[in-house]
Amino acid sequence: MLKLLLSVCLLLPAAARADEASRDPVMNAVVKELERSFSGLKKAEPVQLYYLGYQVTINRYGSLSAKLGALDYKSEAPSAILDVDMRVNTMEMDNTHQVKGDMAWTNSTQSENLPVALEGNEDAIRARIWEYTDRAYKKAQEKFTKVKMNKAVTAAEDDPSPDFSPVKPEKFYETVTLEQADLDAWGERIKRHSARLAGFPFIYDSGVSLQYENKHRYMATSEGTRIKTGNNYIILSYSLSSRTTDGMEISRHMSYHGDSFDDLPSAALVDADLDKSVRELEALKTAPVVEPFSGPAILRARAAGVYFHEIIGHRLEGHRQKLEDSGQTFAKKVGQKVTGDIISLYDDPSLKEFKGKPLRGYYRYDDEGVRGQRASLIENGVLKGFLMNRSPIRGFGASNGHGRRSPGNPTVSRMGNLIVEASKTVPYPELRQMLIDECKRQNKPFGLVFDDISGGFTYTGRGSGQSFKVKPLLVYKVYTDGRPDEVVRGVDIVGTPIVSFSKVVAAADDSDIFNGTCGAESGWVPVSAVSPSLLITEMEVEKSQKSQQKPPVLEPPLHDK
Repeated sequence: MLKLLLSVCLLLPAAARADEASRDPVMNAVVKELERSFSGLKKAEPVQLYYLGYQVTINRYGSLSAKLGALDYKSEAPSAILDVDMRVNTMEMDNTHQVKGDMAWTNSTQSENLPVALEGNEDAIRARIWEYTDRAYKKAQEKFTKVKMNKAVTAAEDDPSPDFSPVKPEKFYETVTLEQADLDAWGERIKRHSARLAGFPFIYDSGVSLQYENKHRYMATSEGTRIKTGNNYIILSYSLSSRTTDGMEISRHMSYHGDSFDDLPSAALVDADLDKSVRELEALKTAPVVEPFSGPAILRARAAGVYFHEIIGHRLEGHRQKLEDSGQTFAKKVGQKVTGDIISLYDDPSLKEFKGKPLRGYYRYDDEGVRGQRASLIENGVLKGFLMNRSPIRGFGASNGHGRRSPGNPTVSRMGNLIVEASKTVPYPELRQMLIDECKRQNKPFGLVFDDISGGFTYTGRGSGQSFKVKPLLVYKVYTDGRPDEVVRGVDIVGTPIVSFSKVVAAADDSDIFNGTCGAESGWVPVSAVSPSLLITEMEVEKSQKSQQKPPVLEPPLHDK
C-alpha cells in the first residue's frame, strides 16, 4: 500500500494564527522591510511613492517520470521568489499606466525572477528585499516620467479610468502542509503504468509522470494587508504519441488533479484509461483527414470548458477593456446578448471542488491581496460583467479578486474557475440526436463531435483579426444516414467570438471539469473550466498544421510482435 502525501490545512483560532504569524521569519522579514522601505521612500523624490507591496512565493516542487517501465527523471526544486509592486504619484495616474505603443506587460515595475533566501533567514531575506526595492523604486520613477511624456504627445484615451482602485486591507494566515511521500512506491507505480505502453509499435513516444507542489504566498502592502495563504497542486499524468504516414503528429493524454494524493484515481482506473487512449491513438493513426468544413457540431463537456476559456474567457478579462492596443471585443456590450439564451457564465475561484472533484483554479486571495469571489459574466446569454483586478475600467471600479500572476510577472485580471451553466439540458443521447436533426435541416451529410481539445490561442490585440484557433485531439464524424461514428483527424476549430457564441443552442446534463495551466502576459497560473456538452449550429474547421516528417524507418525496439 502506498504511503500518501497528505494535504493538511492548519486553520487555527485567530489568536493562535496571530501568534504563529509573529514567529514566522518570512512574514517578519516582509513586514519589517515593507514598513522601513515605505517610510523611507515615500517622500524621497518629488513624485511620491503612494503604494508598496511585497509578495514572497515559496514553492516546494518535485516530480518524477517513467518511460516504458523505467524511471527516467526525478527531481525536487524548491524556490523562493520576491515580487515588488511599486506605484508612484496617485491612483488616478501612476507608473503602471500604459505607454501607448509599448506592449502591455512592459508596464510592470519588475518582470523578472527575484530570488530570496530559501532557509527562512530573516536578515538574509530583508537584505534581498532592500536590494530589489531600490531597483524597483528607480525604475518606477523612470517609468512615470515616460508616462507623463507619452500622455502629453498622444491622443486621448477612450477609457480614462484610474490606474488603481482602493481595497479594504485583509489579514489572514494559514499553513498548508504537504507531508513527505513514499516516492519509491510512487516510482514503482508510474513505472508499471508506463510499462503498459511498451507493447505497441505504433506508439513512438510515451511517458507517465507525477508532479507535486506546495506553494505559499506571503503578501504585505503599505495599505495594511498581511496575508499568508497556501495551495497544494498534485498531478498524475500520461501521454502517448505517434505520427501518420502523411507527417501529422497525433497524441492522447490524460491528467488527474488534486490537492492531496487521496484525490488521485486508483491504479486500475488509470490502467483502464491508458488502454482506452491506446485504442484511440491506433484509430487516429489510420483515420481520414477532414476537409475544411462548416456545419453543426457538439463540443463534449471538457472540450466545451476549454473552448469557453480560450474564446470568451480571455476577452472578459477586465484590463483588456481599456488597453489601447486591445481589440476590446466586449468592452461596450454590457447588457447586450452575446451568446445563446440558455447560457450563463461566471468565474468563482472560491470554489474548491465541483461535485466532489477538486478544482485547480481555487484560491483564497488573489495576487493583489483581494479575496477571491464570484464574478458574474453572462446571465441567460446577456453580458453582465468582467473579471476584475485592481485596475478599474469604465463602469467597473472595484476588484472582484481576479488579479493573478506567476512570480516575476505583472498582475493582471485572469480566470480562476470558469463555470458554464445551461438553463435547459437534455441527456447526452438526446443532444446527439439533435445534432443529427440539425445536420439534416442544413442538408449536411454529417456533423462533428469534438471529444477532446488540447487548448488553443486567441488574438485579442488590434494588430490582428479578432479570431481564435482551438486544437482538437479527438474528433468523430456523426453521419445522418446511420453509419457508425468515424474517428477523423487534422482539423482546427477557427472563427470569431461574436459570431461563434451566437450559435450555441442546446446543452446536455453532463457537466465535467477541465483542470490545467493557462499562460498569458502575467505568466502561467492554475485554472479550471466546468461545462456541459454543447450543441453549436455552425462550427468552422480548417486543416491543421503538420510536419513533413515520415514515420520512423525502423519500428521502435523491444516491442512484442
